[in-house]
Amino acid sequence: MKKRQWTRREALHTGLKGMAAAAAVSGGLLPLPALAATLVKGADVSWVSQEESAGYSFYNSAGTKTDPFKLLSDLGVNTIRLRVWVNPSGGWCDGADTLYKAKRAAAQGQKIMLTFHYSDSWADPGKQTKPAAWTSHSFSQLVTDVYSHTQGILSYLKTNGVTVDYVQVGNEINSGMLWPSGQASGSSFSNLVQLINSGYDATKAVFPNAKVVLHLSNGYDNALFRWFFDGMKANGAKYDVIGMSHYPTASNWSTLNAQLSTNMADMVSRYKKPVIIAETGMDWQQAASAKAMLADVLTRVSALGSNGLGVLYWEPQAYPGWQGYTWGALDGSGRFTSALDPF
Repeated sequence: MKKRQWTRREALHTGLKGMAAAAAVSGGLLPLPALAATLVKGADVSWVSQEESAGYSFYNSAGTKTDPFKLLSDLGVNTIRLRVWVNPSGGWCDGADTLYKAKRAAAQGQKIMLTFHYSDSWADPGKQTKPAAWTSHSFSQLVTDVYSHTQGILSYLKTNGVTVDYVQVGNEINSGMLWPSGQASGSSFSNLVQLINSGYDATKAVFPNAKVVLHLSNGYDNALFRWFFDGMKANGAKYDVIGMSHYPTASNWSTLNAQLSTNMADMVSRYKKPVIIAETGMDWQQAASAKAMLADVLTRVSALGSNGLGVLYWEPQAYPGWQGYTWGALDGSGRFTSALDPF
């Protein structure tokens, strides 16, 4: 798990190291306006129950042990993102674990965003592995599997009093999902769109008002997004929101934020869909840079008006080095850094 997670983040940063030398964006950090009350200010906290099970606790600035969902709410986080795996090792991120975390978020008045990986473990641009139980299934059966799994999890949450506001059909599906059956390459998107539409239909059957998000990594990469969403349009994909991951570094965030902003505006104009930054983060030891980056991203998203839905920080409650991950927003004493202050 530790090596897989580190590899996942490294993959997201591939090709970025040389960008620090790119021309700096003039004007510096834009002043942060008052954020709209409806703006998503979110956090993916899928690890939180596993961390707590391992003995980790979370503390307010005075050093008092506090529910992490309350700590995040007090920081302005109004939306919680949770990943869902099909049959995961240890049960983490299965239906029951997801319900446990979702109910804690709902108790704080936070909205819920689910990310269906359609895998037993991590799905990202480098791997989209079928769940073990689905490996021998025909493509038509996989379409049914996606519907049944999505509908089943959402119905389970709804029956237990949880409303889901956003649903990601797939996670960082740059080249599709459920490989090789749903892989996308060249101009071949037909199978992937059938899987996406199955997840869309399942979502709307349970939560008609939930927004379905299609999510890619590398939000700065306009060519990638045009290629992918042109393919979605040509093949009749059904979705409501374009989601992006955004992981700049302390040395290149100004450049990448500007490229992200250009891409967001193009997506809104080209496909008539709102955008959301579904994941962002930066090294926990660079909290000042992370704070400046997040403030600037929020400014740029807010500038899109109703077409800029919000920003979610990825696993800010991860203790430094937890599962090999160091891009959270928590220090070694279990207190949140200043990275989340812009919320």
